[in-house]
Amino acid sequence: MDASTLTLHVRKTGAGVGRLDVMQMLSGVLLILFLWAHLLLVSSVIISPKLMNAIAWFFETTYMAQVGGPIIGLLIFTHFLLAARKMPWRAQESNAFIKHSVMMHHKDTWLWLAQVVTALLILVMASIHMWVVLTDLPITAVKSAARVQSGTWLPFYLVLLPLAEIHVGIGFYRIGVKYGYITKANRKWYQRLENYMMGGFITIGLITLIRFLFLTV
Repeated sequence: MDASTLTLHVRKTGAGVGRLDVMQMLSGVLLILFLWAHLLLVSSVIISPKLMNAIAWFFETTYMAQVGGPIIGLLIFTHFLLAARKMPWRAQESNAFIKHSVMMHHKDTWLWLAQVVTALLILVMASIHMWVVLTDLPITAVKSAARVQSGTWLPFYLVLLPLAEIHVGIGFYRIGVKYGYITKANRKWYQRLENYMMGGFITIGLITLIRFLFLTV
């Protein structure tokens, strides 16, 4: 058996599968919006630590942090389960996927593989981040700075930041392709937009980490 005859196990399709795909897309869009909003709100420390503290105070006094945090955690886990339906968990499936990817030289296939790998890492790292933050309320700029300056958390966030933005960027692109918003005619334009957005958000995140790194605690 060679790469040309090795195939993946194809599950039956139906209305239920279609509904699960829509749920996966909607949960993904909500998480994309949350990540962008979260990054921009935390980056308010660049302007002023007092501004970040005021924003955090608002979310905590309205219980949006205490209630919204666990909801976001549940949404992340639900989105992962919905996406995991299509991941090549079996050794034979993984082997076939890699061989087909090498054989076809298909960029979008490799993007999907990158999304699978980043999803597994983000599930673990985002859970750790949320647990540490939500079990140590209130959120303040000084606490965040102390965590970044502690030594172990800076490398953690330097890995999590690009992982999250790469995953989101690929997901944003794949949703557009799947539902027809991105076509052959405008694909290159959307890919450039995706790269600019990923680069922009990663840059904002890095500047935020630098601000925390040099903030007096």
